[in-house]
Amino acid sequence: MNPVTSFLVFVFVAAAIAVGYFVNPYLGAILFVVAVLIGMSLKMANVWQKFVILRLGKLHGVKGAGLFAIIPVLDTVVAVIDERIRTTAFNAEQALTKDTVPVNVDAIIFWHVENAEKAALAITNYREAIDRVAQTSLREMIGSSMLAALLSDRKEADEQLKLEIGQKTAPWGIAVSSVEIRDVAIPVALQDAMSRQAQAEREKQARVILGSAEAAIAGKFVEAADVYAGHPEALQLRAMNIIYETTKERGATILMPSAMVDSMNPYGNTLALTLAGNETLKPETVLKVVHPPGPAVAA
Repeated sequence: MNPVTSFLVFVFVAAAIAVGYFVNPYLGAILFVVAVLIGMSLKMANVWQKFVILRLGKLHGVKGAGLFAIIPVLDTVVAVIDERIRTTAFNAEQALTKDTVPVNVDAIIFWHVENAEKAALAITNYREAIDRVAQTSLREMIGSSMLAALLSDRKEADEQLKLEIGQKTAPWGIAVSSVEIRDVAIPVALQDAMSRQAQAEREKQARVILGSAEAAIAGKFVEAADVYAGHPEALQLRAMNIIYETTKERGATILMPSAMVDSMNPYGNTLALTLAGNETLKPETVLKVVHPPGPAVAA
């Protein structure tokens, strides 16, 4: 009983008691009967509610928000429909995909009653029916989808489920707002296999990138070789720089053929080593020039 009806019933009951005690018992009885009729006939629906009313077994009407009255005994409120958006969680356990992979899928559906008359008269329990339809549609969708598509194309799967469930619930006056797949669980053994496959794909991409880098480096070396071929002095300067960079490390030993030393201009090498300073030519740094016919000569 709503607050307004309760207040009116209380007022008439109190008036009936007062009138019956102080004025006339019959008049008090009449006021009491009026209070009972008010309690049975005066109804109030909230803004999100719809009252489905039958009169003598036939549909009389659907009352919306606010106060309204019905005829006691003749009229019956058979259903109070909540038209707010609701959520229903459902799942499919051990469902087989199109490529025969068992998966466990959890999803949630957002729906609301669009036609209160159909929801009350066309089906016995629309809440339970929505849950069953959602589970059945989810299993059908899983059975017609590949595992890779199910894992990667979540949005497409959501739209497909929304369309299928909406078509089945429309005759009941139920509208589906959206369907969202929350989780797709696959067997642990398959997870390991997919992880190894992904790792192999990454290694393949890494090798392709490394090969491309090697090709680019080789091209740069070819360009450098062309430059050195036209400018021998540049090659000598590069060789001197290599010797300088190598002798910066403590305890380094360099073995070089004497023919290579001659080609790099030994006087230029001596000057480069002298410019390196005492910090470069430590006692631990040894430069050895190897002559092919004889033993190595220490410089």
